[in-house]
Amino acid sequence: MQSFGMALNLKNDPQAIETYKSHHQKVWPEVESALKDVGITTMKIFLIGRKLFMYMETIDEFKPQRDFARYLEYHARCREWDELMQTFQEKIPEAGLDEWWALMEPVYEL
Repeated sequence: MQSFGMALNLKNDPQAIETYKSHHQKVWPEVESALKDVGITTMKIFLIGRKLFMYMETIDEFKPQRDFARYLEYHARCREWDELMQTFQEKIPEAGLDEWWALMEPVYEL
């Protein structure tokens, strides 16, 4: 098992933030199925203000860059979901040029 932390911001718009949260109360089944099929066993997204933190546990073979691309190709609804979610999101300044969700460095584990 591997674990990952990733960060992203939501746009500074209270209505957009509420809409984003509402969408995550009813994630499309094709999206959840595809996330599992590419090797994600646990995913949690936390929010404070407009900052998002995503925690994931994956199979050992999971590679974020490769497998998120596979997820987007898995089903048309996955790409549709991703495009919809990006209307509410923005990269954090620390994100690399090729990152949307910025991969965080692990610094402690109990």
